[in-house]
Amino acid sequence: MRPPRAKTFNTAGPCDPQLHYMVPPTPRLPQARALIDMDRYFVVHAPRQTGKTTGLRTLASELTAEGDIAALAFSCERAKVAGDDVGWGESILLQSIREAAERSGWPKKLLPPDPWPEATPGTLFGTGLSEWCRRSPRRVVLFFDEIDALQGNSLVSFLCQLRDGHNARPDGHPFPSSVILCGLRDVRDYKTAVGADPGRCNPTSPFNIVTKSLRLGDFTAGQIGELYDQHTEATGQEFTKDAVDRVFELTQGQPWLVNAVAHEITFEMGVTGTVTAGHVEDAKERLIRARATHLDALVARLYEPRVERVIEPIVAGTWPGTDTSFDDDVSYVHDLGLIRGTQDLEIANPIYREVLLRVLGDRTERFVKADPRSFVLPDGRFDLQRLLREFVVFWREHGEVLIRQEGYHEAACQIILMAFLHRLVNGGGQLDREYAAGTKRLDVLVRWPYTGPDGERLVQREAMELKVWRAGKDDPLPDGLVQLDGYLDRLSLTTGVLVIFDRRPEAPAWKERGSFAQATTPSGRQVTVLRG
Repeated sequence: MRPPRAKTFNTAGPCDPQLHYMVPPTPRLPQARALIDMDRYFVVHAPRQTGKTTGLRTLASELTAEGDIAALAFSCERAKVAGDDVGWGESILLQSIREAAERSGWPKKLLPPDPWPEATPGTLFGTGLSEWCRRSPRRVVLFFDEIDALQGNSLVSFLCQLRDGHNARPDGHPFPSSVILCGLRDVRDYKTAVGADPGRCNPTSPFNIVTKSLRLGDFTAGQIGELYDQHTEATGQEFTKDAVDRVFELTQGQPWLVNAVAHEITFEMGVTGTVTAGHVEDAKERLIRARATHLDALVARLYEPRVERVIEPIVAGTWPGTDTSFDDDVSYVHDLGLIRGTQDLEIANPIYREVLLRVLGDRTERFVKADPRSFVLPDGRFDLQRLLREFVVFWREHGEVLIRQEGYHEAACQIILMAFLHRLVNGGGQLDREYAAGTKRLDVLVRWPYTGPDGERLVQREAMELKVWRAGKDDPLPDGLVQLDGYLDRLSLTTGVLVIFDRRPEAPAWKERGSFAQATTPSGRQVTVLRG
């Protein structure tokens, strides 16, 4: 008999409790069991790689083990190829159900019919489920994972058959007692996917059966500690409290990121001693630079019109639109996991915030030719004033062209300066960025570690605030000084930099931009003002 394999932090696919450290999945959906007991149909939605599939499979196994229910979780992903071919889509779904049931190891009396009964395309799916439920000695509960894969007429037909079967149950028609649709999207987006052609199917009617929509949440700080404690118990390697706190701060509990940071530290970086907050910082940087699959899948969405419409005002700090279609876009971007909520628009976590600006600034970074090492002073500190002077030269030469090329036009100035800073600072230091819709600014903290004269490890901190002077608006200098004052106070710093980009039609010619001045904040701090 093989000895048990050492567990790892999972960053690819569903969790296996025999192979992976994992937070118990079913408590993350506490209402699901109660809804199933009431024979309800409902939606579970959450961004990718948050534990949906793991949770569904676990809950299905637990329900089936109790003896009264035959609960099955299966993926609809293969049916994506069917598109508008309803019959093909139905056949793929029924085949996926049978294969999942056979893999489950159920006794023959619980398995679906083989073959499925013949029926006209458009009724095949509902007919098959009815026949299975008629034969089954237990209530059938189905978890449709990756329901987003269904497209076009296949989705319309599926939803209509699901509703018809649900509504016929009071008349004694056999049909699954509970159905859970699981994917990225909430009910609202399934309506959009169905379309508004009443001749095909009333677009709201398939959803009259849905009584609840549950969103799978991220890990709490306590759950992160619980997950990491499993590694400590298995290996003896501890995570300090500061390390766990920093993971929560950087990830806001996003499950894939929580696992990926730990995997990076314990496996890729090969850390063998106690894991510290410093190791967490290093792991974060490595993950961002490597642009792991999960992060790449997110950033691939950034240039979708619906996503850009939401993300752009967040980066620019402007007020977003207020029409109904914008609200739908916000919900869509929230379902993707890119933003934290649907009221105060903020990027979901600091790691996503960092990745987003780096991706958007890729084009600008190619224009930056300065050597990062030339900005290090003899005492090891970073020469911020020289960097600002070099940026003025860069801005005069390339700013006009880059603004025209930048897809996120309203946020172009912020993206360009962030890319310039990243190119020259990130080799030896780090950038922390704070931005949100409606703030009218972007705050930046440069953190540069260096060795002091007595050999002690020190960190130089430089704070900047970015604002844009837009057409028809007043000079943002007074507001900027107040906002920078508050930022410096929060960081316990005595000075900083206010950068004001002039986007008005009457702005000075490009070759004349880039003036420096000194100003005093309301609390008396002396700061540098750069007008670009």
